[in-house]
Amino acid sequence: MPFEFKLPDIGEGIHEGEIVKWLVKEGDIVREDQPMVEVMTDKATVEIPAPRAGKILKLNAQEGETVKVGSVLVIIEELSEAKPEPKREAVTAPLQREPEPVATAVSATATAVTAPPPPSPTTPMTAPVQRVLATPATRKLARELGVDISQIQGTGPGGRVTDEDVRRSAAARTAPQPPPTPSPAPTPPPAAPAFAPGAVATDRREERIPLRGIRKRIAEHMHQSKTTAAHFTYVDEVDMTELIQLREQMKPLAEQKGVKLTYLPFIVKASVAALKEMPLLNASLDEAKGEIVIKKYYNIGIATATEDGLIVPVIKDADRKSLLEIAMEIERLAKAAREGKIALQDLQGGTFTITSLGALGGLFATPIINYPEVAILGIHEIKRRPVVRDDQIVVRDIMYVSLSFDHRLVDGDVGARFCKKIIGYLENPKLLFLELV
Repeated sequence: MPFEFKLPDIGEGIHEGEIVKWLVKEGDIVREDQPMVEVMTDKATVEIPAPRAGKILKLNAQEGETVKVGSVLVIIEELSEAKPEPKREAVTAPLQREPEPVATAVSATATAVTAPPPPSPTTPMTAPVQRVLATPATRKLARELGVDISQIQGTGPGGRVTDEDVRRSAAARTAPQPPPTPSPAPTPPPAAPAFAPGAVATDRREERIPLRGIRKRIAEHMHQSKTTAAHFTYVDEVDMTELIQLREQMKPLAEQKGVKLTYLPFIVKASVAALKEMPLLNASLDEAKGEIVIKKYYNIGIATATEDGLIVPVIKDADRKSLLEIAMEIERLAKAAREGKIALQDLQGGTFTITSLGALGGLFATPIINYPEVAILGIHEIKRRPVVRDDQIVVRDIMYVSLSFDHRLVDGDVGARFCKKIIGYLENPKLLFLELV
């Protein structure tokens, strides 16, 4: 009997998902745990594997379509229902495998791989198909490198295929081969006739790309923010000279602990300190109940660029973490986001967001609030500039900051005072050590 596979519950509070890409098509034969489909939920793409081996009879959703949790996603005809084959002796003993998660977060830019076509009826099979032992991350690496993981002899525990096995196989495939014997050059086809005067190849001057996945979620979220929150932006400058000196002093100590210390952990600590003094900025507006919700926890989102768009991993309870702990968490979250392995819980629960363009920061920008939060901090490039100090022109390291606020909750003078508090901590960074307990 055909098996109806329903979209599973793939995260707390997730009720639906968008079909980003099918990795199989109707008629394909799939192995158990073979990736079938990429589903987008809450800015993270989840790769869902086949729950059992069989033939794909029907795909119940199109790419770009939103499917409710519990809806039938795909119908699979189990192999046991297929026409029986002659008994044959297995060449290897069955391998034991550890259970893998139902779904694994992957990059929205992961290369789509369709299942191999069913074997030709005229092709003799010498042995039954063996289940390959490998983690989802290793399977993803194999697909990215174009390696057939079923042809790799695993060297891990119990015969498990490791990342190194995949890379070794890929390297062997790309090893230099003897040059082939040159063959006569084919006769070039006749030249195409020139366009008539005034003719335009309109079909080659435009490209249409479906709006789906991360980019679709970003578009929806930005539209919601701009049409709901009443934005206004305040811009000011920060003298980062002392913070730069302090960071240079602390970098060797951080490196001894294996931590890369950037400016961002200092900015997170400064933001938390300012939020504690002005809690209205660490809030949201419950429009349905007509209430302002003040958050007594400090979950700081860090906008992170990936190949397919911007996502915002969240540092939970940043007020309870030391400078080095924040640095380690930033590095962990950024790495997971760029590799497409970010967990759903790491994208939820933010109360305030920081966005940085790093070396591309320009002068300043007007960031869009990460709704339903009420404020976002944009930080920009640090540049050596001439400034006046004690009636003298001196060269200092200056950075512009821009804060966008929801004017429904935050008045202009409140936003300006909040910005000044952040600036005060950044220009006097030793004050941040009071926040490290």
